[in-house]
Amino acid sequence: MRAAPAGAAGLPGGLGPLMAVDLRQASIGEGLRAALATASVVALSEWLQLPALREAALAALLTCLCDPGGPIRRRLPAILSFAVLGTLLTVGYGVLREAPLFVVVPVACAGVFASSFARISGQAAQQVGNLLTVVQVLALTRTIHDVGTAAELGGGFLGGSLWAAILTLLIWRVYPFLPARRAVADAYRALAMLARDLRRILAREDAGEQVWDAHAREQRRRVRETIERARTAVLATLRARGPVSTRAAQTIVRLEAADQIFLALIGLSEVLAAPNDAAERAAAEGLLRRLEPLLTLIARGIETDKIERLSRLSDTVDAIVRSAAAAPALRPPAEALADRLRLAVGMAAPEGWQPGSPPDEPLAQVARRSMARIRANLDWQSEVLRHALRAAFAAAPAFAITLHWPTSYGHWMTIMLVMTLQPYVALTFARALERIAGTLVGGLIAAGLATFCTTPLAMSVALFPLSVLAFALRPASFGLFMMVITPLVVLLSELGAPGHSELEIAAMRGLYAVLGSGLAVLAVLLLWPAWEPGRVRREVAAAVAAHGTYVRAEVAALLGEAGQGEVDRARRAAGIASNNLEASLHRALLEPRPTDQRLEPALTVDAALRRIAGRVSALQLDRTLRADLPAWRAWAAWIEQATAAIAAGRADLAPRPALPEGDAQAESLVRIARQLELAASAVRRLG
Repeated sequence: MRAAPAGAAGLPGGLGPLMAVDLRQASIGEGLRAALATASVVALSEWLQLPALREAALAALLTCLCDPGGPIRRRLPAILSFAVLGTLLTVGYGVLREAPLFVVVPVACAGVFASSFARISGQAAQQVGNLLTVVQVLALTRTIHDVGTAAELGGGFLGGSLWAAILTLLIWRVYPFLPARRAVADAYRALAMLARDLRRILAREDAGEQVWDAHAREQRRRVRETIERARTAVLATLRARGPVSTRAAQTIVRLEAADQIFLALIGLSEVLAAPNDAAERAAAEGLLRRLEPLLTLIARGIETDKIERLSRLSDTVDAIVRSAAAAPALRPPAEALADRLRLAVGMAAPEGWQPGSPPDEPLAQVARRSMARIRANLDWQSEVLRHALRAAFAAAPAFAITLHWPTSYGHWMTIMLVMTLQPYVALTFARALERIAGTLVGGLIAAGLATFCTTPLAMSVALFPLSVLAFALRPASFGLFMMVITPLVVLLSELGAPGHSELEIAAMRGLYAVLGSGLAVLAVLLLWPAWEPGRVRREVAAAVAAHGTYVRAEVAALLGEAGQGEVDRARRAAGIASNNLEASLHRALLEPRPTDQRLEPALTVDAALRRIAGRVSALQLDRTLRADLPAWRAWAAWIEQATAAIAAGRADLAPRPALPEGDAQAESLVRIARQLELAASAVRRLG
């Protein structure tokens, strides 16, 4: 259920829904894992009287926060990058702290800029960048004078991060997308049951209009309800985990494919309900006999995250098309089924995760791709660049004040400022309200705990349930997370700096939360304010148009009609448009409002565009393509017309051109066409 806190409805600008709570996304397993990673190190520190282990506890806490979830091969780079960079920053900034203020502040602001700019690489990089900002601010609160201190702090941070990494990656894994995968798998099972019912009716000689009406009324309603439940589950997961990831794209495309398979089955049932001869019935029976187990296997593979025997499944899809060859009336729905089934099956292949970027991609190619992405976003039109500059400029006075007049907890103001600051005014304001409200309520909880937790042992024991609650509620509500993380931080601060009462620490944290959040709102209003876009639709249109230009430029280059410079400019524009669309989607998903029906189609378009860009990149790297490809001109023109139509909100695409005969590489064009047709179907629902 989702419930807004009391009084939220009266917040200005319709920000009340931003404070919404979705307890379905709470993860007790994630909370227990984070609690074990953090509280165990704190308890060991108190037992052995080793203050250095407190640095390890902090590192373990932050490492759990930066875990993006998903397959190990996608999580490992984020977690290990945070561990290594966090260690270097802890030591490097500790040494830097002895330098003059006019040196420290610019370096610290440059670090904030780099951490904020990291969001160009997606949700996981954004999480790592945000937490590295926290590491930088905390590192400047300590001065490292000798090698021993550097080894103690650096070793503690690296050890704590590695302990949390081992726990999260190997010992205790969680599956944040499992609820969404199960819901999508249920949709495919419902489609399999629909195919089974069609085959049952087809076998009846006396199946009249009433039988077909009953089938349409009962089976179609059940499938539609299942797909809509899956849509709700997927959107809830993406809101909690972020829409910009390969796992998110995979889930969205599979869901959209299921919806279109449903439409194709409706079309098939309409054909079968009309009078038909024995040949058509035999062809339809063969089609449905293959379709039901295929959909069941796809459902099982989605739920287990392992679709096996991909080549055999692809052969079954081809057999479905052949089954309809003898019946002209069956060919249109059969071909539509086959196209969407290939999408669903293909998402399990390595290239289905991220086209143009296979799992074993060479490091040099990864570096080139990263540099191209950085160059593309060093443009004032990039929202990420403007946000990173805004964060760096806003952090400068906070660093100057807290470093010139250091206090025990003054660094909290800088952390609150940078972490509250968001690319958009409305989102920054909402995040400030959540952070302030959560911190103040959490401070009251900390004050209550001070009555019972009067010894280091009692504080260490209290850390465990607080860690469980904080990390379990993090996907459900940022406000609740702040409410529970505040007493956790207060207890950790008391253990690290005895002599300050919990009441004093809680009061200081509340004060700095108000100051830092207020400065963040002021910064986003004064420094290049980015007001909330009227519609995600505008970003969708811009991204679709930019990708159409990119495809056209690449095909023109293959034909010798355009230079590499034109392709590079088109790729850069498409990359910036995709980043802006994904930033808009990320913001919209963090603001749960009655616009979910518009967000899901936009997410589908985004996923399709990312796959199109991957296919185009693969074309560019394919050295076997012929220089003379005249038949591709028609395809380039069709793609340009299709993207223009989709950008204008039209879904009525012209028929595909004929494939170049004997051209093995033409399959890339077909795959691009499938993604465009997927996007067109989504745009129809976008409105």
